[in-house]
Amino acid sequence: MTNGDTLGRLGLGPGKKARLHRILYKHGIANGTALFLPYDQGLEHGPRDFFANPAAGDPRYILKLAVEGGFNGIAVQIGLAEKFFWDFAGEVPLLLKLNGKTDIPPDDAALSPLHASVAEAVRLGADAVGYTMYVGTRAQEQDFAQYRQVREDAHRYGMPLVVWAYPRGDAIEAKGGKNSFYAVDYAARTASELGADVVKVNFPRPDKRTGVKPEYDAEFSSQRAVDSVVRSANRTLVLISGGEKAGDGAMIEKARESMEAGATGLIFGRNVWQRPHDESMRFVTKLREVLVKYPR
Repeated sequence: MTNGDTLGRLGLGPGKKARLHRILYKHGIANGTALFLPYDQGLEHGPRDFFANPAAGDPRYILKLAVEGGFNGIAVQIGLAEKFFWDFAGEVPLLLKLNGKTDIPPDDAALSPLHASVAEAVRLGADAVGYTMYVGTRAQEQDFAQYRQVREDAHRYGMPLVVWAYPRGDAIEAKGGKNSFYAVDYAARTASELGADVVKVNFPRPDKRTGVKPEYDAEFSSQRAVDSVVRSANRTLVLISGGEKAGDGAMIEKARESMEAGATGLIFGRNVWQRPHDESMRFVTKLREVLVKYPR
């Protein structure tokens, strides 16, 4: 698939196409795949995520890691973008998160409130914006209404919109849980149908079948599950999350299966920066070795 085929089939305006082209073909491996470094965990999980590697609590350390590792972009909240990104502007694309919440309220009523705008992302030189959508909670109606304004603004400013499509809430927990194949597949389709340019999802767990819909209550390989998730997103690009830190072998296999399924790339945060610097670089090299085999 040529560069034009990859982006031309998405129905993008010139602003979105130009920014996505810069992300996919001017940074990282520059072959149409993507490796993002998310760093929104300080808000989403609290400083506990930095205990494993205290250096990771310094945003400048993470930004340097993104540049050194040849990432296609780094995702941060607006406060860190304002205070730290200016020193690295132009060296790594910025994906500005527009909403976020603490992990203190229960998931059943989860809503990630807006705290930044697409206009601010343009001012900061961002190449994309990110929105967290909680699929399946009791606040879903409010979430979708809030998202609609973001989608309209992203279209107006020519800014690619990346949706963190996260199943959450009691109804989801009663149907296999947030990482079940059923929930992840549904979330990917939801983001696509609501107009996301890129969707970020967790790797699906086909073994989590308690309470799922009958079609998902069967034996599926992990490859077949992630194939279905990418297919459900159709012409929305897919980023597969690394999730919590796990063994290298399992993570690399997850990355390989994701790319084999047709995902555009990977978004690995804690699996990268909860390690000492040199170990992080070695792991990133392994991820890049996977991506280089799947030009888009």
